[in-house]
Parts: sequence; structure tokens; C-alpha cells
Amino acid sequence: MKALTVQPLHEGSARLDDVAEPPESDGPVLVETLAVGVCGTDAEILSGKYGWAPPGRDRLILGHESLGRVAAAPEGGDLAVGDLVVGIVRRPDPVPCPNCAVGEWDFCRNGQYTERGIKQHDGYCSERYRITPDFVVKVDQSLGTLGVLLEPTSVVAKAWEQVERIGGRAHFEPHSAVVTGAGPIGLLAALIGVQRGLDVHVIDRVTSGLKPDLVKEVGATYHTGAISEAVSAPDVVIECTGVGSLVFDAMEHIGPGGVVCLTGVSSGGRSLGVDAGTLNRTMVLENEAVVGSVNANRRHYEAAATALAGADRDWLEQVVSRRVPLENWQAALERKPDDVKVVIEVGS
Repeated sequence: MKALTVQPLHEGSARLDDVAEPPESDGPVLVETLAVGVCGTDAEILSGKYGWAPPGRDRLILGHESLGRVAAAPEGGDLAVGDLVVGIVRRPDPVPCPNCAVGEWDFCRNGQYTERGIKQHDGYCSERYRITPDFVVKVDQSLGTLGVLLEPTSVVAKAWEQVERIGGRAHFEPHSAVVTGAGPIGLLAALIGVQRGLDVHVIDRVTSGLKPDLVKEVGATYHTGAISEAVSAPDVVIECTGVGSLVFDAMEHIGPGGVVCLTGVSSGGRSLGVDAGTLNRTMVLENEAVVGSVNANRRHYEAAATALAGADRDWLEQVVSRRVPLENWQAALERKPDDVKVVIEVGS
């Protein structure tokens, strides 16, 4: 079968390979891959900056944002042939640590987890893959190929859960939220915020084009300036860029008792002038909180599936802004002005 493979930590090593059928040791559920989303993590792996091959091999099958169709599944289970499904990315460590032992593998304590398409486990950008039922999440059939958005949606579903849990340390009834960044993660964070009935404001750099339109159509307000210019003292900030200046802007302007959730990963290497004393004083005296959030567990995937099932299909169609056949996978890496989420089509 065909698969997109890469030699981790080697720039320019990606290629479309003929590989063996997925081993039965990966699980009893056989899935035919329909689509795989491309994100910043994939770009880092392709550029040689990140990634780990499976033990004993030098190449990794890429792809962690998946959508597939069940081709075979054990009888008597929840999965049936023809179901649309998404594979969960992370697997718990084998020890396991206290968090992995109870299904909270997104909070793995010892770093021995594996991740499909990223760390020591082949990904989903192959014509077929195998998986165990506990790491498969069903997608509403009416979503069709838009179900490929489930994995990135799971990331912000977790972020919103973290906001609720931390805000719940006291009476927490948020009304306004700021989302920094209008990429796929930011747009999907805004979607969930609007679904929760909040007054959502999205901040990005571009002044025209698809992103401002998508923000407006989802029911949020688009801005290009600082947080303080968008809304005064928001109750929630979901930071989706990893840009240092925006991170500190969020911490500086969150409202009393508010929660800032950081989902973007900074590249490092840049220094910013920060009045740490004033920032500390404000955060302490106004009971503000900042939390980092990464990855997702099954609960978050299921919440993401519910959010997508309730979203406007025409809006989601625009979020998936470009589709590229597997044989032309290189085109998926070319950034175009109105790109939001680019998807590699593997099957039909």
C-alpha cells in the first residue's frame, strides 16, 4: 500500500513509499484512510526538526489528523463496517505513570508515551491502518470528510475543559472570551466558545480574506490589534499562536478571576521586555490563572465530535480550505494566502 513516510530529523527525506500492510499487532480494527490533515507539527517533522521513528526503523509514516472508514472490526463491538472514524494520536506509556493508568495520557508524567505519526508509532497517512477499538472515535456520518477536523478540535475541547475546571475554583460565569490566532485551532476554539454562548473575539494579523469572514460567520468578532483594543478584561483567553508578545498580552489583560489557556508552542530564541513585578502583582491580587494545555484524551475527542456535529457544515467546508490528492502531497506544504486547513486526500 502507499504511505507518506519521512526519516525524522532529516530535512527533505519525505517520500511516497510502498509499505507493508499494517500489522495485526496494531489492533483488530482495519481502517481505510480517507483524509489526513496537515499542521505545524507535520511541517516541523518534514523540515527535520522533530519526530521519532518506530523502534528498530529509520522511517516513520506521517500523519496524525485522520479520518477513515472501518473496513473490518470485531463482532459485537461498537464499531461496524462503514463507520467514519478518527484515530486518537497519543498512546499511554507502558509503565504506566499515574495519569496514563487512568486514561489521562495527555498528562503523561514520564514522557514515555508514543504518538501516531509523531513519536515512535506509524501515523495515519497510509491507505490503511490498524488500531484497537479503545483508540477509535466515531464521527457523525453527515460530516463526511469534514470529520478530519476532529483531532484539532479535540485540542481546543481540552483547552475549554481546562478553563472550566480552573475557573470552577470559585463562582465562574464567563461572558467574554478572546482567541488569539485565526488559524484552524483558533477558529475551532472560537466555534466552541460561540457554542457555549460566550461573546467571542478573535485576534489575528490579516486584514482581509477568508479568516475574517470565517470569524464573522461563526458568530464572533474579528480584530487585528491588541487584546485591550478588542475587549476590556475578558473572562477567558485561549492563546493559539505561541507568539511571545501575545502570550504576555493575554496575561496582562485577562479580567479578574479570569483564565488564560496557552495552546500555542513558542519557538524560543526571542527576548521580550516584561514588567514582571506588575504582572505578578496583578495576577495575585486579582486571582488570575494561566495554564498550558497540549494533546487530548478520549474524553476530549468525544467532546470534539459533539462540537463538530453541531457546527454549520458550510462553515466547516470553508475551514477545510484546500484538498490535495496523496500523489501530489508536496502541494499540501505550499502555503497559499487563503489557506486555513489543508487536507491530503488518501481514499475516496
